[in-house]
Amino acid sequence: MDLRHLRYFVAVAEERHFGRAAERLHMAQPPLSQQIRQLETELGVELLHRTTRRVDLTEAGRAYLERARAVLADVDEAAHHARRVAAGSVGHLAIGCVGSATYSLLPALSRRLTEELPGVDFSFRGEMLAPDQVEALRTGAIDVALLRPPAVGFSLTVHTLRRDRLVVAVPVEHPLARRRRLRVADLAGEDLIVHSADRRSVMYDVVLGLLRDAGVEPHIRHEVGETSTLVTLVAGGLGVAVVPEPVTALALDGVVYLPLAGADARVELAVAHRTDRSEPHLARTVGIIRATI
Repeated sequence: MDLRHLRYFVAVAEERHFGRAAERLHMAQPPLSQQIRQLETELGVELLHRTTRRVDLTEAGRAYLERARAVLADVDEAAHHARRVAAGSVGHLAIGCVGSATYSLLPALSRRLTEELPGVDFSFRGEMLAPDQVEALRTGAIDVALLRPPAVGFSLTVHTLRRDRLVVAVPVEHPLARRRRLRVADLAGEDLIVHSADRRSVMYDVVLGLLRDAGVEPHIRHEVGETSTLVTLVAGGLGVAVVPEPVTALALDGVVYLPLAGADARVELAVAHRTDRSEPHLARTVGIIRATI
């Protein structure tokens, strides 16, 4: 059955007149009458009572009209949904976020994404180390990652968003807290709180490389998995920590953040997704992230 037959029938049934229905459909009346006859023949039932002045629905016609409207509404909705999918306006995406960006970026970014793509169902996972995000991208647990490069393991598309300065989180009562800025050499002999080496944290390698390049032997007191735990331990006076500047958004009593001098004291933030993923809503999301950060 041709969908046009349904549209023709609905127009005639609603107008109760072949002439008005033909005008509404922008076609001549004789072909319209022929199409309705063809529909009735195909169905094997009479849908309309015809007179010289008007058209009335039979009982079968009234029942068919209700179903025909529902079918056409579903078809129109399917077409509308397909266009929205093609435009990247609907879908579901899970976004992972490295700990240092969870507190500074995620509130504003989640708001921007839901405002610009209200038809996309977003979910967010914060406090994810880069290796965990790469594995989650591989398995499909997340679709987009905000991480600290390098991101290795399989084929990923990675766009650098920015390079964040490093700062030192220091207990407020610590003698270093009275300084305006610190050098890496100032951390010699200090108890350090770092992200976990066992979980292959990018920041672990960054911090240890920074110290060793400055000739400072690291004295690691605690290794943790989450940035919030790291800063909490600093607030408890258990040591100092080198962190990306966005961590300063995690304002805790008992912690001060001091700039770390040195041109190389920066770490990249990037957005990544699987290279074999090309859905329109994913591409639009990555584009918004790149334009926002």
